Amino acid sequence: MALDPEIRKLLDDLAPVMGELDEQTPAEARALADEGMAAISGPGDPSVTSADVRAPGAGGDIPVRVYTPAAAATPLPVVVYLHGGGFVIGSIRSHDGMCRDLTAATGAIFASVEYRLAPEHRFPAAVEDCWAALQWVHAHAAELGGDPDRLAIAGDSAGGTLAAVTAMLARDHGGPALRCQLLVYPGIGVTEDQASIRDNGEGYLLSTRDILWFRDHYLGPDGDDHDPHFDPIHADDLSGVAPAHVITCENDPLRDGGQAYAARLRAHGVPVTERCYEGLIHGALGMEAVSAASRDMIHDASEVLRAALAREAAPTNA
Repeated sequence: MALDPEIRKLLDDLAPVMGELDEQTPAEARALADEGMAAISGPGDPSVTSADVRAPGAGGDIPVRVYTPAAAATPLPVVVYLHGGGFVIGSIRSHDGMCRDLTAATGAIFASVEYRLAPEHRFPAAVEDCWAALQWVHAHAAELGGDPDRLAIAGDSAGGTLAAVTAMLARDHGGPALRCQLLVYPGIGVTEDQASIRDNGEGYLLSTRDILWFRDHYLGPDGDDHDPHFDPIHADDLSGVAPAHVITCENDPLRDGGQAYAARLRAHGVPVTERCYEGLIHGALGMEAVSAASRDMIHDASEVLRAALAREAAPTNA
């Protein structure tokens, strides 16, 4: 499969310094990932301001960074953002530049959630934190300058999985009502016999070996990989969850799983739009500093959120 030239150069540049995740401790992998992801994302839009707050959770206070666009008349729509990193790595810091760019492009407040990571905190700790953070942001939206009736959830990779699960919890608990769930190459419905795993499981930043390392740390030896809060493709009923926009990338091992989830949402009557980006790889949304295609993806995702969060739109999941 043809790679975008800028992405090809990035992979070539990273090859000499990339180590195998399963040869590192989670702490070592986190430090490298925070530094590397922040570098290829860039500092983000300088006009966006941020403030760090904390939301109460079952495992203690949850750090949340709230981003506000410049010169914006409040109340603004609000997006709760869940970072990627396989449930083991990634942080507010690693996704800071991306969230600043999304905030500026969307014209919405973004609330980036620092959920607990595995293996220190295995499934379902991350789910619990994301659900608690969504409820807190909704309850405090007005204090943050936001409109609680124009709320969306978004995430990339593991964060996309968590966004989908949190959208199910919002439906199951009768709210908060969500206008949209933006799922960016989510880790959902992935099986080792998929073509995307066979074709892209080596040499495209995220490997099959990495996927298994993340899964084992997050789920643990006794976890149930068919629990719908671990992988929402196993939910018996997806009807009534928020409308979804699913982004996948051609050269991503998670591509087929994300597309399978989009199809399953449709089969349950959920409004779904989706796009697969040719020539791009897993993690492309956060590569704005090195890739024009990544900047285009930021723009496209922001347009989806803008439309969903417009004043005339109406929530459909609660």
